[in-house]
Amino acid sequence: MAQSKNLTDDVRLMHMLADDADSLSMNRFKALDLRSETKPDNSPVTDADTAVEEAIRRTLAKARPRDAVHGEELADTGESPRRWVIDPIDGTANYLRGVPVWATLIALQVEGEVVASVVSAPALHRRWWASLGGGAHTGKTLMNASDIRVSRVEGLEHASLSYSDIAGWVSTTRGQGFIDLMRHCWRTRAYGDFWSYMLLAEGAVDIACEPDLELHDMAALDIIVREAGGRFTNLDGAPGVDGPGALATNGALHDIVMDVLGGA
Repeated sequence: MAQSKNLTDDVRLMHMLADDADSLSMNRFKALDLRSETKPDNSPVTDADTAVEEAIRRTLAKARPRDAVHGEELADTGESPRRWVIDPIDGTANYLRGVPVWATLIALQVEGEVVASVVSAPALHRRWWASLGGGAHTGKTLMNASDIRVSRVEGLEHASLSYSDIAGWVSTTRGQGFIDLMRHCWRTRAYGDFWSYMLLAEGAVDIACEPDLELHDMAALDIIVREAGGRFTNLDGAPGVDGPGALATNGALHDIVMDVLGGA
């Protein structure tokens, strides 16, 4: 499927947005005067989170004034079939502690389907992106990119599973299923957040799943996994980014993992 010119322009814009976000977030990373608050859901937010989202919104207001915007930190704006979804810093807890595993997630939905995204992790010197029919890539720039592809692992006994933490699974009906999945897999590591899904898209991890995620957590990850040849669904097996939770695999393992997780 050929990529449309409009979508190509949107991907270029995403990279510009990510460049600005990287500059802002890196400038505040490990800053002695970094300010942090606790949100009502007990998750942290820093002045860097807010600054990055505000900067992205300002640029979108000029470059795509008719589009809607949904972000983690600020109120939704606009009504349009085209909606930008922003997570200014995914992995804020890592950001606060000086751990370099965090990223800015930028995605574009059209009629509810994610059609393009960029995930930029400047402290790791890594960036990933994808567009509908355009494949999934990693690299520093559009002109310096490598294609990425999921693994070909077909059995859990050879599979590597990544997740964020176990605590979230305990209160769900799938808690025992997740423990069973860990036992069946060859290797388990809590790489966490966006990192699990980017490693999956690159073929380094075979399964990534979380029990409770929001739209801004998932939108940018979804299309990168799909365009790399994998599957991205909620925990009930429905494609898309509406939850509950998220399950991403290399495709070959998806139904097997669904069976082990069970629950409802």
